Amino acid sequence: MFIPKYFKVTDMNEVIEFIQKNSFGTIVTTKQGKPIATHIPLEFGKKGDEYYITGHIAYGNPQWRTFETCENALVMYQGPDAYISSSWYGDENVPTWNYQAVHVYGKPIILEQEELKQELIMLLEKYEKHRKNPVFWDKLSPQLLERELKGIVGFKIKVEEVEAAYKLSQNRNKEDYRNIIDQLQEEEDLNSHQLAEAMKKNKK
Repeated sequence: MFIPKYFKVTDMNEVIEFIQKNSFGTIVTTKQGKPIATHIPLEFGKKGDEYYITGHIAYGNPQWRTFETCENALVMYQGPDAYISSSWYGDENVPTWNYQAVHVYGKPIILEQEELKQELIMLLEKYEKHRKNPVFWDKLSPQLLERELKGIVGFKIKVEEVEAAYKLSQNRNKEDYRNIIDQLQEEEDLNSHQLAEAMKKNKK
């Protein structure tokens, strides 16, 4: 990913927070030179000194068969994005697009069934615990779980490289920066409002 110096993020704690907040990602591998991508919820965690991404895909999805042959997978996470009008600047310039994105690279490995079960237990805990009537692993019938487990393939990716870009108008002066935030808050779409909040958090 091309990242101009203004927009490069190197703080790993900040990157981890971003990934955990935007955990629905895209995993990309190749088969005979052709890219294959799947959009799925992913978990990001640490074991010892190493960071890992874990997830699962449908058994019928041919991408999992590339995991053993590909040297690296690319996992992409994306935050809010929005059009930035040049009318929001104090001087003449061209419009642009602001966004937040993280790319993670690593070798995917297929999980054993017991590892997959543990990942699914944690996934349900994360997304169900705050609900009024949570459905955890132990509330589901063994018959249902056995059937569903046959239909998915779990994987983990040891993180080898991370690239993070927050293009949030850091190259603009303070007056323009504040005005862009104000204008984004006046827009009608949720993405613009979320981007304005990201800019506030990252303010100059």
